[in-house]
Amino acid sequence: MPVVYEQLRKLAARCLRAERPDHTLRATALVHEAYLRLVDADVAWQDRVHFFAVSARLLRRILVDHAKANHRQKRGGGAEKVTLDEALLVGPQSSGGIVELDEALQRLAAHDQRKSELIELLCFGGLTYDEAATALKISPATVHRELKLAKAWLHRALTQSPS
Repeated sequence: MPVVYEQLRKLAARCLRAERPDHTLRATALVHEAYLRLVDADVAWQDRVHFFAVSARLLRRILVDHAKANHRQKRGGGAEKVTLDEALLVGPQSSGGIVELDEALQRLAAHDQRKSELIELLCFGGLTYDEAATALKISPATVHRELKLAKAWLHRALTQSPS
């Protein structure tokens, strides 16, 4: 764990940089929560990329669970929405939060699982294009192509007014 702790902490800090300034979850707490879940995980780690892909999914899940808990009525359900920075956001005019992004990623996964996983690996996992290509067993050129389509799909999903 000491070998990957610093990288996980940087990843957590990057994820939290997109959150509101008064966010109650800190990078260290996020890493510690992820560590507790990773220790209990019954996963046969294949390599570094596999570890960080699983970690990305876990960090996303923790952030979404935290956001959902804070939006419940007893926690002030009508609170101001969380804004995301450009790294997590696919368009500057979108004003949704982590919960809305998670819901959009779930809809994208129903439409195209690989594009959803690609966004997760790049945005939450901090993987490079080459590492994401390796994790998904596709070429870096396919990563670029699919990322463009995934960003466009998410931008539309996050900026469309609900009907």
